[in-house]
Amino acid sequence: MSQYINLRNNLERLKLNQFNEYLPILLDELKTKEMSLTESLLVLTDKEIDFRENRAALINIKVSNFPYRKTISDFDFSYQPSVSKSEIQDLCSLRFLEDSQNILFIGSSGVGKTHLATAIGIEASSKRVSTYFIHFNDLIDKIKKAYSENRHEHIVKHYSKYKLLIVDEIGYLPIEKQYSDIFFQLIAKRYEKKSTIITTNQPFSKWGDVFGDNIIASAIIDRLVHHSSIIKITGKSYRIKDKLAFMDSNSKTQ
Repeated sequence: MSQYINLRNNLERLKLNQFNEYLPILLDELKTKEMSLTESLLVLTDKEIDFRENRAALINIKVSNFPYRKTISDFDFSYQPSVSKSEIQDLCSLRFLEDSQNILFIGSSGVGKTHLATAIGIEASSKRVSTYFIHFNDLIDKIKKAYSENRHEHIVKHYSKYKLLIVDEIGYLPIEKQYSDIFFQLIAKRYEKKSTIITTNQPFSKWGDVFGDNIIASAIIDRLVHHSSIIKITGKSYRIKDKLAFMDSNSKTQ
């Protein structure tokens, strides 16, 4: 058996798949250009590292529970002029994570809050930052179940472990005080230690109604707002935009 075949077999056994796949291409390139052994190995190992980092990023994104894959490049800033593109790009640099800062997106339904939160989250997750996305109502359902089983401390501990936690759409349904207490414990445990992104369709003045208690609501707001970026989106719903575009295209064909 040739040394080349032995090398390919060794690479396969070592699970250096990209190294193995690119080896024949590199050997063909060496016929036309000079390259040292060190340079050749650097090219092959770079291919392997890039592949493994991309694979790890995809796995991290998958387990982060995002509702969809959308990035900042997919966001139409011209349709939402109230959103600063430079500010969002800065948040996507993930500098806010260094100081455990929070981000709060406030706006009516359909204006792009979840899109922006997801895009920032995907950027973090792709950089191997432990990230988790959860809808507020789903989180409360988990809290309710844990409360009934007397293990709510486990829920607080579990969701406080993520370096970035995204809680989507606070405000659609009011919750009972005992569950608000547990949500407060989660926010308090993350306070100044981990970053949290919140999206909400309710102004802070209405959070007392959401959480069933003005004191708890104030305590939650206080810990979220301190060290945070607050982004209020006042534009029209993207759903209306899509519908208007559809209607316009239909009228042109008639």
